[in-house]
Amino acid sequence: MRTGLTEEQVRLRIKQGQVNKQPQEPSRTIWEIIRTHLFTTFNFLNAVLAIAVLIAGSPKNALFVGVILFNTFIGLFQELRAKATLEKLSVLHVTQVQVCRSAQDRAIPAEELVMDDMMILKPGDRIAADAIVLSDGSLEVDESLLTGEADPIGKREGSQILAGSFVVAGTGYAKVSKVGAGTYAAKLANEAKRFKRINSELQGAVNKLFKFIMWLVVPIGAMLILTQLFFTHATWQEAVIAAVSGIVSMVPEGLVLLTSATFVMAIAKLAKHHTLVQELPATEVLARVDVLCLDKTGTITEGNLELVDVVLLDHDPAERVDAVLSGIVHALPSMNPTQDAIRERYNQASSLDVIDKVPFSSDRKWSGAAFESEGAWVLGAPEMILKDDYARIQKDVEREASQGRRVLVLAQVDHETFQNERIQGARVAALLLIADRIREEAPEALGYFAKEGVTIKVISGDNPVTVSAVASRAGVFGAERYIDARTLPEDPDQLASIAEAYTIFGRVTPHQKKLLVQALQSRGHTVAMTGDGVNDVLALKEADCGIAMASGSDAAKAVSQLVLLTSDFSVLPKVVMEGRKIINNLEKVSVLFLSKTVYSILLSIIFTCILMPYPMMPIHVTLIGGLMIGIPAFFLAMSSNHARVQPGFLRRVLRSAIPNAVILTSVTLAMFLYAHNSGVSTAEARTLAVLVLGGASVVVLTRIARPLNGYKIQLVIAMLMLFTAAFVTPLGKEIFMLTTDTLSHLIPAFSLVFLTWPMLSLSNRLVRRII
Repeated sequence: MRTGLTEEQVRLRIKQGQVNKQPQEPSRTIWEIIRTHLFTTFNFLNAVLAIAVLIAGSPKNALFVGVILFNTFIGLFQELRAKATLEKLSVLHVTQVQVCRSAQDRAIPAEELVMDDMMILKPGDRIAADAIVLSDGSLEVDESLLTGEADPIGKREGSQILAGSFVVAGTGYAKVSKVGAGTYAAKLANEAKRFKRINSELQGAVNKLFKFIMWLVVPIGAMLILTQLFFTHATWQEAVIAAVSGIVSMVPEGLVLLTSATFVMAIAKLAKHHTLVQELPATEVLARVDVLCLDKTGTITEGNLELVDVVLLDHDPAERVDAVLSGIVHALPSMNPTQDAIRERYNQASSLDVIDKVPFSSDRKWSGAAFESEGAWVLGAPEMILKDDYARIQKDVEREASQGRRVLVLAQVDHETFQNERIQGARVAALLLIADRIREEAPEALGYFAKEGVTIKVISGDNPVTVSAVASRAGVFGAERYIDARTLPEDPDQLASIAEAYTIFGRVTPHQKKLLVQALQSRGHTVAMTGDGVNDVLALKEADCGIAMASGSDAAKAVSQLVLLTSDFSVLPKVVMEGRKIINNLEKVSVLFLSKTVYSILLSIIFTCILMPYPMMPIHVTLIGGLMIGIPAFFLAMSSNHARVQPGFLRRVLRSAIPNAVILTSVTLAMFLYAHNSGVSTAEARTLAVLVLGGASVVVLTRIARPLNGYKIQLVIAMLMLFTAAFVTPLGKEIFMLTTDTLSHLIPAFSLVFLTWPMLSLSNRLVRRII
């Protein structure tokens, strides 16, 4: 009689820390999320500038600080919402475990297991800690979430079983050998603890610009303050506000905000397709992906087996074969996936009386039943049942296996040998063809990626021949190029060559999945990885974009950027299309923001050198930035655009932004110098400069909005009317510090605005010829 641990032994182990406390999943804490979004160089710079303006006594000129607050709120809200959603999805944890303690069976929470506890296992139980099977245990264990191996594994006395796997057949006792962070699953997940920021080219480009601008901010800001204070006879308050105006207009804060806002809009749309986006740039990265790594089970296939056909080989009537099959599958406990597939066909129990039965064992690879009127029958692997006679049907079996089907034999045997579990002279009555059920939507989704130039790699723990056949049925291009991962080289260069050459990888270990992702990345590929098990965690973390199934392990979901809430990868084309729309449209409108950044740098340098008052105040920058850049850019970013994403985002944007900025700088400088030399006040000269810069910005906006349609024309007209209202309404003039009472130089101003279009056309043609 087994007694298990005593209460005193349990208390001692708890005191020693040998308790099954689960380690935290490899995701960020709330504080880490807040710190990442709040304490940034961008936020720090804008906060310092806002404080400087407030000290100078001009609160309205500090309106730009709203961008900081809104942008920070967007990022925080999205990541905290995603974290909360994941916590709700965490339904796969073991809650109760049956143990034997002090000679009594009891149910305890999984986290109260201690080292050496004796677990009582039965079919359907999820194993809560690593353990060793005891002498009277005989189990069939599904370890697919840990190893990727789809077939149940037989476990006998002395065999190790792993936390996170579950019992599909058999009963028995197991002694806990490792708990908590010491389990295999926890160690694997722990390797993914390091937080890795998603590789966003868009955010990378903005960060490069921001770093460059930061190097300019201090010297240009200092020079602006000095020139405004000592050479323009301005007060220190006016000098600070002018310097802040130049610095604020240099920083593309609107682009940062627009990027976050459009990502959130995309996330809201994808939520309708049951896709949880955990990091804002995930849709962008997936749109850039050129290699998509998939697992077979749960991605290409449903994870459920299907009885495709029953092929009669002898003279037994079909009715007899059907009755025997029904009798066998209903006589045994239905936890084996293969048996479930047969039972789905024969859902009604036969009228045959069962007098004996032998459950499935992975060692013998067959199960069976003896009937009072029909004798003994077995069902299982052909080579194990037929033994030396297997050659008779070997070609048939191999032909079906090449098509991704598993072949089982139904055979009649002598009852005496059946009872001894040493069958001989089996008479084959039928072949059963079992296949993974291809997801109905898989061929269409795979076809989409093939058409869009995305290479598919199937990485699985299953037999490569079987995976190849299944992938071929699903329509994976190059599925005939398969390799057994046990033969993969360790040399990184050789592995990279093989990763490029082959499409199907079978018998892959968790660490090999990670190495394959790294190998593909080393050849310049942007790699996405789908997965659902602990065995996928390392690869999901290493990939440029990790995509987890909601039905999978918590660790897999925690390290991924996207979680498919219905575990249906057919929604990925929608994610890709949404990402393409974001990137292509943001590239177009980024020209607006970077044109402003470049002309602000040029104006700051020029007015520092000519020792004149800066031509704009921060509130003027807010007016032009909002109406001619921020608001229209948001609406343009929502336009339909599913063109394939090309690398080189920053280069293409600057090629358009720089000539635009040169022309905008030229017309603004010309207007301010003309007005200043005409004897008007600095306030009126600034108003004229704002009028010209705003009008020229409308021209730039119109050119970027092309091809024009009714919607875009209305957008441009609306922005122009709002801009005009700022000059002609008392409230607008007061808010935006515009002086138009003695405005007497409108003809030169409008002339410069009208000249902007031909000058922009000429400069852009010259740049395209040069670059």
